[in-house]
Amino acid sequence: MSDWQARLRTGSIDSLEALAAKFGEGEIDVEALRPAFDNFQVRLTPEVIDLIEAPGDPIWNQYVPTVQELVIEDGMIDSLGEDEDSPVPNITHRYPDRVLFLVSPVCASYCRFCTRRRKVGDPDKIPLNQYDSAFAYIRAHPEVRDVVLSGGDPMMLSDRRLEYIFQRLREIPHVEIIRIGSRITAHLPERVTPEFCEMVQKYHPIFMNTHFNHASELTPATVAALDRLSKAGLSLGNHTVLLKGVNDDAVVMKELVHALLKARVRPYYLYMADQVAGAEHFRTRVEKGLEIIRQLRGWTSGMGVPHFVIDSPGGGGKVPLLPEYVESISEHEVVFRNYEGKRYTYKQPRQPITSPEADVVPISARNESPARKAPRRATRKSAG
Repeated sequence: MSDWQARLRTGSIDSLEALAAKFGEGEIDVEALRPAFDNFQVRLTPEVIDLIEAPGDPIWNQYVPTVQELVIEDGMIDSLGEDEDSPVPNITHRYPDRVLFLVSPVCASYCRFCTRRRKVGDPDKIPLNQYDSAFAYIRAHPEVRDVVLSGGDPMMLSDRRLEYIFQRLREIPHVEIIRIGSRITAHLPERVTPEFCEMVQKYHPIFMNTHFNHASELTPATVAALDRLSKAGLSLGNHTVLLKGVNDDAVVMKELVHALLKARVRPYYLYMADQVAGAEHFRTRVEKGLEIIRQLRGWTSGMGVPHFVIDSPGGGGKVPLLPEYVESISEHEVVFRNYEGKRYTYKQPRQPITSPEADVVPISARNESPARKAPRRATRKSAG
């Protein structure tokens, strides 16, 4: 057993009774929470446990079950319609040139807002013995150039199994990009071992989309793990989910994106919480996400502003949303406001010049007085 596997096994909390022993029976009502636990298991790694400062704080809210999970109003079991777009086990093929490949059924810690809570934690629903049909499907579809490894968390697999997956994918000529969707750096940074970093360099280009929802998750150990990944040549991006009681505040979000950039991780997506049964209490209104983006754009580096998206319920894919900056568009001009709310006008181009013999006025002459202007008659050649 590796060091990271031993730490996961001996240091994690994976039962309601252990939660009550750690945080007190006044905070954890074991019997009341039993149905929520039965619907979706619990596990908090030592890293996550150490981040909880008090019940109800942003880390607690992400991992500790609540009876609110039992209230279902608009939630759906398969909120993104992934199963309908699954031609073979473990593959979702929704976009033309890329597929989602579920390679692991488990996570180091289980997020209560998980979109795939219908599957995650159940090896029968994300089977490890059905990779061959997935590889065969990818090989048979030359339009697939990008493969996203997800689960569960792919980094919960051993280096040996991960390398097997990398090797098989690199044998397929049309697969250009391999991406890993993982929250391991937030949950178990010890998993990013020197051995993994040495192995993965043989299969580039490989990207990793991390998942951080709050700046406090970027601990020194986590930042060190991200540094090891960067030095190993992985391109790092981040997915954040907009969650009530966790990060639904522009100041909190700004702190997060700044912390990510300092760790050399590019904020990539800010997701609306999915309309998934059991996690509806995390959802904010869409206007809250637009407000946060409005308070980021222009007030911090553009590199730190993620794409705000809704992953369409029922399988329509990701749709980007932006605050309203454009006031009007006409044939002649576009009127818009900037991040400070000031109004500006951009002139639309006039009828394009199509004749090589058309009049051209050199830029240097346009600011001269009429008496000093260069002759208007000039060909493109003579003006050059």
